[in-house]
Amino acid sequence: MGRVRKQDSAGLEIPRGVIIRRHKHSSSIQIYFSFRGVSCRETLKLEPTKANVKYAANLRAEILNSIAKGTFKYSDYFPDSKRAKLFGHNLSNVTVGELLDEFLVVISKTLQPSTVRGYTAAINAHLRPQFGSLRVRDLSPQLIRVWIMGLQLTAKSIRNTLTPLRLILEQALTDDLIEQNPLDKVVLNRLLNKATSKSDYEIDPLDEKEIRTLLESTNGQLKNLFQFALFTGLRTSELIGLEWTDIDWVNSLVRVQRAVVDKQVKITKTRAGNREVTFFPPALSALNNQKKHTFLHSDRVFHNPKTGAPWETDKQIRESAWRPALKKAGIRYRNPYQTRHTYASMLASNGENLWWLSHQMGHETIEMIMKHYGKWIPDHAKKNGYQSVTDWDKKWDKTAL
Repeated sequence: MGRVRKQDSAGLEIPRGVIIRRHKHSSSIQIYFSFRGVSCRETLKLEPTKANVKYAANLRAEILNSIAKGTFKYSDYFPDSKRAKLFGHNLSNVTVGELLDEFLVVISKTLQPSTVRGYTAAINAHLRPQFGSLRVRDLSPQLIRVWIMGLQLTAKSIRNTLTPLRLILEQALTDDLIEQNPLDKVVLNRLLNKATSKSDYEIDPLDEKEIRTLLESTNGQLKNLFQFALFTGLRTSELIGLEWTDIDWVNSLVRVQRAVVDKQVKITKTRAGNREVTFFPPALSALNNQKKHTFLHSDRVFHNPKTGAPWETDKQIRESAWRPALKKAGIRYRNPYQTRHTYASMLASNGENLWWLSHQMGHETIEMIMKHYGKWIPDHAKKNGYQSVTDWDKKWDKTAL
């Protein structure tokens, strides 16, 4: 604790490095020490009692020991001190909301509009209301865990929501605003509500009768659009971005190489997404019928018949074309993306090669086909008994075994 140097006016023994400050209406204790060649004085908001003076002396001794070991960090002891900033140890008061604002500015210049829209929705719906006013240094693993357990979202939605939070925390760690990323101590799989973690999205293709009914009850450009979608499996964004130069009439192929999302043209989602799709006679028929509407005066294949201009968004197709068409045909509603599922399930149920179908859909592996459309793959074994491809009786002589 150091030798006793003197007594103050109240008779308290004052250890070395400790000062009693008495004023007319208040009093306090100060400790002083040297750090990096700088004389430092810090006030402890304690009454100058014998016990508190002893505490101050012990605190100073602990600080001197940390300085000697090279482990002293000013903000650990005096987080609100101006000295902490001088030595680069100041604790930032920046909030999670401020970091999210900076994040949105950056990604608006670097990411696709659809991705920005998704992150913005997650931030405004969940992250900002929950953590926006909280200082980033006060965000703890426990706070995050309690929040996650209360979310009524699918596992995928929770992971998507956590992505911008993780990115801003990684940046805060790089900028020394925090000492560790609290998300590193959060194990998501242990926190998910099993009742809500599974996606409720259902693959719900149109059956053959519904396809015929839909196409018979529509005409003109809308019929061409729906028919082409049902027999090529293109995504809605890919249909919007399709141009006449993408059509290979000789080989009956369509080269899918762009999509339109939020009115912005972008390349397809993956390298596999940039693909050649073989179209069947119904798709070819739809293109031939569409020629008279847009072939001579537009790059884009499909136009909105109400405006005479190319389609701009998937919402525009859904609300002004698809929904009314299903209602008119008396068909139960499902979203336009089900045309893609209809195509895939139709081909799978008719025994088409699954590797080829995977390429047609723009998937990098066959896993997605098996996962989503496996139940439509015909199982002839149930009806006729499995017929092996190889004649094993001839390949392996029974007497030789």
